[in-house]
Amino acid sequence: MKMIGLILKGIGGFYSVETEEGRITCKARGRFRKERITPLAGDQVEITAAEDGTGTIDEILPRKNHLVRPPVANLDRLFVVSSMCDPSPDKFLIDKTIAAAETKQIEPVLVFTKTDLQVSDGLENIYRNAGFLCCVVSSATGEGVEKVSQLLEGKISAFTGNSGVGKSTLLNALFPELTLKTGEISHKLGRGRHTTREVELYPIGNAGYVADTPGFSTFDMERYDLFDKEQLVYGFREFLPFLGKCQFTSCSHTCEKGCAVLQAVTEGKISPSRIESYREMYQEVKDIKQWQRNKNV
Repeated sequence: MKMIGLILKGIGGFYSVETEEGRITCKARGRFRKERITPLAGDQVEITAAEDGTGTIDEILPRKNHLVRPPVANLDRLFVVSSMCDPSPDKFLIDKTIAAAETKQIEPVLVFTKTDLQVSDGLENIYRNAGFLCCVVSSATGEGVEKVSQLLEGKISAFTGNSGVGKSTLLNALFPELTLKTGEISHKLGRGRHTTREVELYPIGNAGYVADTPGFSTFDMERYDLFDKEQLVYGFREFLPFLGKCQFTSCSHTCEKGCAVLQAVTEGKISPSRIESYREMYQEVKDIKQWQRNKNV
């Protein structure tokens, strides 16, 4: 019987696919290996279910995005978690994470934790003014947890942030029914890196799913397709109204005379910290050649 399902996880060539008939363990058809295509958690797939309760993955439906590490497809939202103290917020890492999400058509949501110890107004204003959804969360008071929960509804989401920013506390507050699962997440996150390539999606709330690992807290520009200097600017949404208005069509928006983006910074329409992050990222990618980009596609 043919049906459509969602891959929740894949281990050792077997995939757990959620369908209207329940979860079905499937194997992928051999042609996927020949074509070097790997089904990912988050993929919508067409399967053929057998009478014994197993199935085969016949087709992977078109993806709107996918990431290599962690291997997950069709993310709707990436929750970028940053604490206001201990550790202090790293605006460059936040901006790099946002740019990676934006260029993959994943909506970033900024989550500021430990706000009972340090106010978030200044940092929050930078990102609210840039047009991002922001949540202020306090584990001491429970402030903001409900808002995060609402933003997870009906979406496929993941969380990211440095070790110690409060992800595990937030995840446990959001998903008390997944205590063991979030305990495993916390263990991975506490070491600051993801130690397995498998990703599992957990159903939450009203038709929502959360990935079992953020896996984003260290960044390689090329790994996240942030290696095209012409496309990098599109990772900064508040720059977009000023593109095409520069004096020179080849403007890199880093130092040129007559740059509309830099003028917007001078006029207070763009935060200085955001343009500094853009400049630093641009320096990382400006000398990467086309053949190097193609190698990483």
